[in-house]
Amino acid sequence: MSEEAPKKAAGGTEKIVELIKKQAELEPDFAYRDYRIEDYIALGIFWVLAGVVFAQFFTRYFLGFSMPWTEEGARYLLVCVTFTGAVLAVRRNSHIFVEFLYRYLPRKAGRFLITVVDVGRIVFMVVATRLGVRIIPITMRRSLVTVEIPLGYVYLVVTIGFALMLVRSVQVAVGHWKQAYVPACREERLQGDSE
Repeated sequence: MSEEAPKKAAGGTEKIVELIKKQAELEPDFAYRDYRIEDYIALGIFWVLAGVVFAQFFTRYFLGFSMPWTEEGARYLLVCVTFTGAVLAVRRNSHIFVEFLYRYLPRKAGRFLITVVDVGRIVFMVVATRLGVRIIPITMRRSLVTVEIPLGYVYLVVTIGFALMLVRSVQVAVGHWKQAYVPACREERLQGDSE
């Protein structure tokens, strides 16, 4: 009995290794053409954020003092990374959504619902961009607490993020419309089960 247990464990490990190999084969190779300018901007802001957080950590725990601007800088850089990274998520259509409902709808109902979602997303981005444009001049008069940089620059990055998300949302909606895209509708699942 003790000899069988290691064999079962080894067999399970082999299956896991095979699954990992299959997953690796499905992953696309790196290609610069798969990335856009917003991806590189988000990556650049992320590394600046990482440097600021490391500087805060190093000065506080190794040098015994803390630079006051690093905490506020990290907070606003995180906001900038969020909104530039959100553009990437819109372009790839990878924002979280409830796919469960689509699984039980007929194709026509799912098609209608995805169109409503696309239009709703575009309307939201238009409103958010417009509000951002209106708030930038107001916040340019206020500066960050620790550094004399206008707060409006942070709102400018957020507004540019919303504007780019608007452009990408329109592109995604047009792609959905051309492809008649419906995520995992009932008819496709039933057809896949019968094959």
